[in-house]
Amino acid sequence: MQRRLLNKLIAWKETPHRKPILLDGARQTGKSYLLQQLFGQQFRQVVRLDFLEQPSYADFFADSLNPDDILANIELTLNLSIDKLNTLIIFDEIGECQAAINSLKFFAEQQPEMFICASGSNIGLLGSFPVGKVELFHLSPLTFEEFLWASKQPALIKAYEQINMSSIAHKKLFDLLTQYYFVGGMPEAVAQWFTAKETHGILECTQQVSQIHASLIAGYERDFGKYSGKMSAQHIQQVFKQVPTQLAKNIDDSVKRFKFKDVIEKKNRYQELAGLINYLEKCKLISKCHPIESQPTSPLPALAKDNYFKLFFFDLGLLGHMLGITFQEHQQQSFNYKGYISENFVQNELIAHNHQPTYSWEYARAEIEFVIKTNDGDIIPVEVKSGKRTRAKSLASYVLRYQPTKTLKLIGSTGSLDDPKAIVAPLYYAGKIEALIGKC
Repeated sequence: MQRRLLNKLIAWKETPHRKPILLDGARQTGKSYLLQQLFGQQFRQVVRLDFLEQPSYADFFADSLNPDDILANIELTLNLSIDKLNTLIIFDEIGECQAAINSLKFFAEQQPEMFICASGSNIGLLGSFPVGKVELFHLSPLTFEEFLWASKQPALIKAYEQINMSSIAHKKLFDLLTQYYFVGGMPEAVAQWFTAKETHGILECTQQVSQIHASLIAGYERDFGKYSGKMSAQHIQQVFKQVPTQLAKNIDDSVKRFKFKDVIEKKNRYQELAGLINYLEKCKLISKCHPIESQPTSPLPALAKDNYFKLFFFDLGLLGHMLGITFQEHQQQSFNYKGYISENFVQNELIAHNHQPTYSWEYARAEIEFVIKTNDGDIIPVEVKSGKRTRAKSLASYVLRYQPTKTLKLIGSTGSLDDPKAIVAPLYYAGKIEALIGKC
């Protein structure tokens, strides 16, 4: 199972002097697998220290944060010899050991030639970490492209890389997209899906994936009690469940802003829920999209309001599981209000490709799901349509008002690159927005 982030890790390895990596991401998104199994192939030796599994590893840092002292303690305890120039050292679940977090500063300053990678599922909740002394990376659930890689279809992978918009390619890619809507991008669910499809019927296969989804959600809810601190774990859980519920209440093609009323009894204002929402966002379980009600111009953050945002769920498979959407419904695309699934998909693809936070546009009854700023400062409106129709009144209204250099529509059918100023592409190319805009 290949991950896009591997190339960035290899590039980091090739630099002569480097800061330690701090790899953030929601629980069970594959951080340990990426570092140990995939990236670890680049090294003669891999030493992984899991502070959640072995709390006693904190003793390595008890007497000194000097890197040489720490390495000596590791060698003595684990009975091994560490070659600094050929060994990858992984501090896994580093949030469980504050001393290990503090040591990253000294590895950066005193041993920049070493390969130190730290990871954790609660990094966003850390009270402190050595800012400026680490390279901070984020691992999302598998993107659609990574899901495609996992399907092991070389010809289809090639078609996707070439942005092939033929009807034959579209039929296969859109079928895989609806599978992705059901399975999502959690590595365990993806691995089970492609393994079970080869040996079991579709009914048993979907049941097995659903069991994995249920187990993952239960694990997140247990974590609320472990890491919530002074906040109520029950209140965090209520907000967590409310995000899919509010998404499913959308009766048209655009997701509406998150409503604070009635999420928790007697708490109806943003200030009363802000801590809970921020907790879930720091854990990478939800993400925000900020609607802009004026002309979108750079810098976009200056136009956003702190208390006015849409909330999306971090994984489509878990979102569908919490809403009880079946595999057959995804395949048939017949369930009500499927637009929010497509919009959540695009949101997650944008975040995985470093577009965070995201922004949308609203004016009167007109809505554009996303607006993207290019490197040269242009603002590109992105209309998301789950169906096959390409006429978009909101996009026409946006063009009339602001005359953007380009527009992009992501739809449920084949697209067209004929008009370089009005690009139309299938939804599954959401992860290739930069390529689409550049290609045109």
